[in-house]
Amino acid sequence: MAVNKREASEGAKPAILYLQLQDSLREAITGKKLLPNDAIPTERELAEQYSVSRITVRKAIDGLVYEGLLTRRQGAGTFVAERVEKSYSKMTSFTEDMMSRGRIPSSQWLSKTSGTVNPEEALSMGLSPGTIVYRYNRMRFADGTSMGLDYSTVPADCLPSLESVEDSLYSALEANGTRPIRALQRLRAVAFNAEQARLLEIPVGSPGLLIERRGFLADGRPAEYTKSYYRGDAYDLMSELAHNP
Repeated sequence: MAVNKREASEGAKPAILYLQLQDSLREAITGKKLLPNDAIPTERELAEQYSVSRITVRKAIDGLVYEGLLTRRQGAGTFVAERVEKSYSKMTSFTEDMMSRGRIPSSQWLSKTSGTVNPEEALSMGLSPGTIVYRYNRMRFADGTSMGLDYSTVPADCLPSLESVEDSLYSALEANGTRPIRALQRLRAVAFNAEQARLLEIPVGSPGLLIERRGFLADGRPAEYTKSYYRGDAYDLMSELAHNP
């Protein structure tokens, strides 16, 4: 599979070469020149094509594997990823995740409502009884394939109105200056119930992943409480761990 070749100038720093190669591969994937499950050229072929070391090639590929764009298969090579791999080293929205991987995100609204905070929301976000909140329930898709369900609650003072959220909740919060800067997340395995399975068009009891996120502003105020149910056959989690003796 050919990718867009960028000529490296003589004497360029290794970091620049690695980023140039990484950008070329990323553009080939997001531009659909390389499709899911396509094999990319070998490290040796890329090193020869770009006149760089295999160490530089490996570093570029490592970064794209970390982003979830590529996946390594032992004994077979490196391929364009088909499943979505979610990294939890960054706070990103579903829309941002899909777009960064060259997927086309979309949503189907299930409901938009407002009301006073319920006990679960009050406990999770530390809100007082009677606080007005907005609730946004959506189905999530990537390239037309159902990925999961999002149930989000936002304090009303974080948005201008209930209808200010169109496609992306985080875009609306950012436009209002109330996008969370930190979050606490809890993950656990679940089985999809009958209603969830019907919406996602998967068998009842299919395995899934529940991610509960509580987002906070710089001053500590709560900005978001979201429960996301993702399909276990379409979504992977990825974390980078380090040992600090």
